[in-house]
Amino acid sequence: MAKDNANGGTASEALAWTALWNAASDCGRGSRSIDPQPLRALPAGRKWVREAAKVVFDGLMAGSLSAPGQLAARWDRFGGAITELIVELGKIWGDPAAGRRVQYLLEQMLLDVDDLAAPRRLALTLGIRVDAQNPTSTELPEGVDQICARLMMDSQIEARVQFGALGTVTRRHWLELTQDFVPTERLEPRSDQDSHFAKLAQLAAEAQELVRSSAEPMEPLPAPRRAPAADGHDKDRTSFWDRHFATQDPWKYGSPYEQEKYERQLEILPGGAIGRALELACAEGHFTRQLAPRVGHLTATDISAVAIGRARARCSDQPNVEFGVLDFSADTLPGEMDLIVCSEVLYYLDDLAELRRVARKLAEALAPGGSFISAHAFVLRDNVEKTGFDWNTFGAQAISEALAATEGLVLEQSIQTELYRIDRFRRLSPDEVAAEPRIDHVPIRARIEIGVARKIVWGGARALRRDVARSERRQRVPVLMYHSIADDGPAALARFRCTPAAFGSQMAWLRANGFHAIASEQLEWSIAEREPFAGRPVLITFDDGFQNFADHAWPILRANDLTAEVFLVTDLVGESARWDAHSGPPTPLMGAGTVRRLAGEGAFFGSHMATHRAIDGLSSSDLAAELLRSRMFIERWTGRPTTAFTAPFSVTDRRLGRLARECGYRIGFGGRHGPAGLDGDPIDLPRIEIRGDRSLDDFVAIVEAVLDER
Repeated sequence: MAKDNANGGTASEALAWTALWNAASDCGRGSRSIDPQPLRALPAGRKWVREAAKVVFDGLMAGSLSAPGQLAARWDRFGGAITELIVELGKIWGDPAAGRRVQYLLEQMLLDVDDLAAPRRLALTLGIRVDAQNPTSTELPEGVDQICARLMMDSQIEARVQFGALGTVTRRHWLELTQDFVPTERLEPRSDQDSHFAKLAQLAAEAQELVRSSAEPMEPLPAPRRAPAADGHDKDRTSFWDRHFATQDPWKYGSPYEQEKYERQLEILPGGAIGRALELACAEGHFTRQLAPRVGHLTATDISAVAIGRARARCSDQPNVEFGVLDFSADTLPGEMDLIVCSEVLYYLDDLAELRRVARKLAEALAPGGSFISAHAFVLRDNVEKTGFDWNTFGAQAISEALAATEGLVLEQSIQTELYRIDRFRRLSPDEVAAEPRIDHVPIRARIEIGVARKIVWGGARALRRDVARSERRQRVPVLMYHSIADDGPAALARFRCTPAAFGSQMAWLRANGFHAIASEQLEWSIAEREPFAGRPVLITFDDGFQNFADHAWPILRANDLTAEVFLVTDLVGESARWDAHSGPPTPLMGAGTVRRLAGEGAFFGSHMATHRAIDGLSSSDLAAELLRSRMFIERWTGRPTTAFTAPFSVTDRRLGRLARECGYRIGFGGRHGPAGLDGDPIDLPRIEIRGDRSLDDFVAIVEAVLDER
């Protein structure tokens, strides 16, 4: 006990540990007299449970004059007394589950050192040997809900298994447990109503009924709207663009961001009267309607007849506009134009050679002195060190350079923001001398829609996703564990809380360094197939399901084109984190409606159990019920299968993995720290906790360490 005292315990705690050892020793001698008073100074909390089990084990061994391997066989002499002592511990701590946790640990310690030459029936655990080739059904003694077995072949121990049991373990059940090293035979149907699986099915039926009676009917989630990609090509361009316009307003032309670009294109129009104007790639006519009053006659064209139909309807009250279907790359352009506008479309040309050819066509279609206006975004492929869109195309820089290099065209004016530039080129008249262009740098004032923001890498990139996907393969992936994203909260929980600013910096770093987010089911598939991870995947997880995930974390994730998996405490959804109440005001949790909305936006959800109780203090029946109930509620809210879980407080035991699989889970995360690898057990994978009291440099070092483990 001196060791405990040296590690920070008080003298009264040291005396209490001694008293616990003495009480266990008395139990070993057969005494059932327990004086709880000396034990009241024992420190409470999960971290002391294992220490309590060790002290009881040592005292029991001394009092019963037994070697470690003899204790389980002598359980009948002292088992009742030691169980009463442990129940008393739970009362002293005000936490009966903590007492049960000590009981499970103690019995596990006893059976781990026993050869199980004969069955060992303890308070909660049955220890037995089983003939792996010809097993027989095993009835559970009353009170027992855990089995520790030695699977035998030819009198040799082939494997050790420990699992939670709800009822009779049938011959079929034993054969399933041994199928990894015994050839599988035809198994009999599960017909025993008292069997483990029959009772599991009953718990599942009860959970289904609870979900059915507790949840309002929900409409199916709408299919996610996919924004058109800016880096796609199609041999049949007409079909390609018609597919884009299958949905109206695919680029949200009415958004503040797009409207601000339109205003600036109107600002850059040449002075004086504009007679004949040509708009290429007019889409659905949103800019056409604004340009028409500024010109004498406007010909608006697009490659898509679908788009032209909508544009014609939108501008039906503009008598000076005519519409036509035209492929500006392949078709002949009308000539002698005073103005040509061609914006947000030159990215889609096949290559720079085609861009240069089209630029010559545009120059030739202008009348001498005519103007060409182009608005295009900056793309990382042009300059990876500057803010740009992560499209697999050339962008505004390459487009402007190609136009400037076209004979007869000269840049007159450019309005440039961090994300795009709007250029006005002029076709020089014979013998005309070009003037120095006017360059205006202006801020973006409009709010940027999430569909646009998710493709932007601010400040440039150190690595592009498509490049690392081609060049990098790795055996491990970082699974990052977060809890709360908030500026304020109880001081005692600071470790579990990142500020939105810190979280934003971390996600921006991931985006700029070529990481892409995966879901747990992708990780589970890679492990099952032993398929190396392509590029730089990261699994971003959040335990508990705090409302601040929706308020702060999710917008940051979406803006960085990342997603995350949130593990919910399903009985408390819409309430607060009452398990943290001892540290301050409990943090609010997301409601079912919020969960459903975020699932529709691309977030993923898994189980953090139903009540947030540490699982090693739950009976096997309660543990199975929580696993089933939690999964079914999440599936109800999200409309998707739920196959992943995390253990509350990162506490696991030997029952969890098998029960979780039997309850429909395929991947789980326990308490171990580190990256997840292809060689890992998918039902007990490690994670990397991202603490709120660490710097961005610490975060970078943690993630880069995983990159270095290729």
